[in-house]
Amino acid sequence: MNIPRSSFPRVIIAGGGFAGISLAKKLSKQDIQVVLLDRHNYHTFQPLLYQVSTGGLEPDSIAYPIRKILSKYSNFFFRLTTLESVDTENNKVICDIGEIDYDYLVIATGSDTNFFGNEEIQKNSMSMKTIPESLNLRSLILENFEEALLADSMDDRDALMNFVIVGAGPTGVELAGALAEIKKGILPKDYPDLDTRRAQINLIQSSDRVLNAMSNEASEKAEEFLEDLGVNIWKNTRVTRYDGDLVTTNTDLSMRTATLIWAAGVKGATVKGIDGTDLVTKGNRIIVNEFSQVKGLINVFAIGDIASMESEDFPLGHPMMAQPAIQQGKHLGDNLIRLTEDLPMEPFHYRDKGAMATIGRNKAVVDLPRTKYQGVFAWFVWMFVHLYFLIGYRNRIVVFINWVYNYVRFDREARLIIRPYKKNREIRKASGNPFT
Repeated sequence: MNIPRSSFPRVIIAGGGFAGISLAKKLSKQDIQVVLLDRHNYHTFQPLLYQVSTGGLEPDSIAYPIRKILSKYSNFFFRLTTLESVDTENNKVICDIGEIDYDYLVIATGSDTNFFGNEEIQKNSMSMKTIPESLNLRSLILENFEEALLADSMDDRDALMNFVIVGAGPTGVELAGALAEIKKGILPKDYPDLDTRRAQINLIQSSDRVLNAMSNEASEKAEEFLEDLGVNIWKNTRVTRYDGDLVTTNTDLSMRTATLIWAAGVKGATVKGIDGTDLVTKGNRIIVNEFSQVKGLINVFAIGDIASMESEDFPLGHPMMAQPAIQQGKHLGDNLIRLTEDLPMEPFHYRDKGAMATIGRNKAVVDLPRTKYQGVFAWFVWMFVHLYFLIGYRNRIVVFINWVYNYVRFDREARLIIRPYKKNREIRKASGNPFT
C-alpha cells in the first residue's frame, strides 16, 4: 500500500463513517500513524440520504472528501480499498489492493440493510444505505411516473404510482413524509396529464406503532402527521413476499407496486476473520467489552454500528445511530492515546442525547433526555441539529439554502434522472410483469 513504516504505533481504521472519522480526528495530532481504509473516498451524512432519494438535495451536499477532512494532519494516510479479511494472529489486514500490518486495528465498517434472509425481497426491493442506492431510488421514482404516462391499463398505472415503504423507523417515516409532500406539491405541476391523485404512499410496520424506539408521544404525533399528509399506515403487518409486482403480507393485505422500499432493519457489516459465532451476536454485530475491545482480542477494537457493547442499560448494545458512533470514536481515541502512554483504559459510558424525526415541512418529533417537542419547534430543532453535524461549511450553506428555497417555493429542484435505473426493468421483463 506504499505506507511508510514509522516509529509511531500504527492504528488502522476500517471505515470512514461517523465512528471512523471521529476516531481519526481524535488521533490525528498524536504521535500515532493513522491509516484509514474505505471503499469510498468520501464520508456520507446518512441521516439526509432520504432527501437525495426524493430530489430535495444533490448528493455532493451530504458527502465530504475523507482526504480533505484530515488533510492537515501529517501522520494520516488514506487508501481507497475494500477490506477483504483480517488476520488477527499476524496483526494484518488483507485488502483488494494489498496487505498491511497494524499495531491496533479498529473495525468501523458500519451496517448494511437487513433483509432477514428473504432473498426474493432483497432481489426485487430498493434499499437506501448509500449515496448510489439513493440515486438509484430517485431515478426509479421519477421513471415510474414517466412510465405511468405510457401505461395502457389503469391497474398498471396505479401500480407504477404506488409506493410501499417497509419499516416505520425514522428512515421510513421521513421518506413517507417526503413522498407525500411530492405528491401534494410537485406531481400535479410536473405531470398535468396524469391523475397523480391516484398515487399512494403505503407505510408498513410489523409492530403496533410507528417510531417504536421513540416515546409514545412522538409515535402518536408522527402517525397523526403522516395521516394528515395522506400516507396509508399498516401496523402489525409483516411483508412476506415481493416478486417485483405483488406485495404479500402475513395478513389479508396485498397490493401491486413497482416500488417497494425496504427500511425494516439493519445489520452489522462484519469482516472475514472477525465473523465467527463466538465473536458476533444478534444483528450481525461484533461483541466488544466496555473498552470497545473485540472479545478475546487485545489490540482489535470495534466501534459504531458494527459494535455490540452490551450492558445493563443496553442489553442489545447501543442504538445503531450517529451519536453512539461519534461518542465511541472519541472515547476510543482517548483510550488508544492512554495505551501508547502505558496508562489503563477507561470504560465507555454513552450519553443519550435523544432522538428525532421529521415528517415534512413544519412537522417533526424530538425526544430529548429532559423534554419532548412535536410540530414546528421540533422541526427547527431537527434542522439545526442536522446542519450542525454536517461536515464542511460549504455543505451546511448549500443544504440550508436548498431547504429555504424548497420551503418558500414548495419545490425540489434535484428531481433529475442522471443515470437511469436499469435493474428494476430487467426484473420486470424476467418475471413477465406487464408494466415494462
